[in-house]
Amino acid sequence: MWRELAPVGRHPDSGGYRRYAWSAADLECRAWFRAQAEARGLTYETDRNGNQWAWLGDPLAGDAVVTGSHLDSVPDGGAFDGPLGVVSSFAALDELRSRGVAFTRPLAVTNFGDEEGARFGLACVGSRLAAGQLTVADAHRLRDADGIALPAAMESAGYDPDTIGPDPERLARIGAFVELHVEQGRALDLTGDPVGIASAIWPHGRWRFDFRGEANHAGTTRLVDRRDPMLTYAETVLAARREAELTGALATFGKIAVEPNGVNAIPSLVRGWLDSRAADQATLDAVVTGIERAAREYAERAGIDLDVVRESFTPVVEFEHALRDELAKILEGSGDTGRPVPVLGTGAGHDAGILSASVPTAMLFVRNPTGISHSPAEHAAEDDCVAGVRALADVLEGLACS
Repeated sequence: MWRELAPVGRHPDSGGYRRYAWSAADLECRAWFRAQAEARGLTYETDRNGNQWAWLGDPLAGDAVVTGSHLDSVPDGGAFDGPLGVVSSFAALDELRSRGVAFTRPLAVTNFGDEEGARFGLACVGSRLAAGQLTVADAHRLRDADGIALPAAMESAGYDPDTIGPDPERLARIGAFVELHVEQGRALDLTGDPVGIASAIWPHGRWRFDFRGEANHAGTTRLVDRRDPMLTYAETVLAARREAELTGALATFGKIAVEPNGVNAIPSLVRGWLDSRAADQATLDAVVTGIERAAREYAERAGIDLDVVRESFTPVVEFEHALRDELAKILEGSGDTGRPVPVLGTGAGHDAGILSASVPTAMLFVRNPTGISHSPAEHAAEDDCVAGVRALADVLEGLACS
């Protein structure tokens, strides 16, 4: 499975993946998912929001155990973020069948669409729509960098955008959702454990900063006469780093758009996107407030107009304690050492976090020896991936076969 999926959407120069929602690479990933489902005799379906499902047992029976993740990527992303969870889900099902277990609850593997938000700027679109956390009107307003609207992208890919919206009946049929994911950090590497359990997802959000100045000639305009928004943006980036260090949070300006974007032109507009995350809401509020305050001070001093817009936000997600404790008990009982499985928080958002408001959810993490993610250098050792599959199989057996 891994060898079949690995070439899809891989850029020949960067070695990273560009599997953007509703693109040709994304459609190829979707075709791969459907082929895996049909090869196992599973009931395949696509829901009203473009999320894919592969069912063992009756999809309408209720109290189903669901596992899976996503197949799309960030720009030049790594091979493991998302796909490891989907591949491991199919592999765990194969493992359970080899054990000859008897399923007492329906089981499904899923691929949630547009988790990364690389094309339309909003993460977890598929799961947000299903959970009613993204309105149909707001979804229709989403545009990519070329001005293509989400409904148009879906329609060009052969999906009906008129069906999108909340899917409470489907979510009501899920008794538990367990997502396996490569760890995006080094906590497991530091403890020496191949697999861990998630405790919570930090609150996080994305803010757009629009710095507006005055376009002018780079070769003739005196420095003292310039209203250059790039300087204010640069000062704000440095302020974000300082505020994050002071508060123990994370703050990153990772995307920028410039107008008119000429080498010999002073910009009229610099638009930067801030991603910020923290262990608690108060800390996140403090770091973002500090960054915006600094940006406005710099802008006022330089004669720059500034608008700040919060484009997305996810509050802290505490995974259901009862399900989390059940996973810990299952894995401790199935392990060779008998020692507790590490329980750790994460600053990365996931579909499991979105769904947690509607269904009981939990997450497993597989060790990432370098901690690198959202990069072609993202990696997990084969032995650890196998350990992840076995852990997921043990969890699914404990939940769906008891």
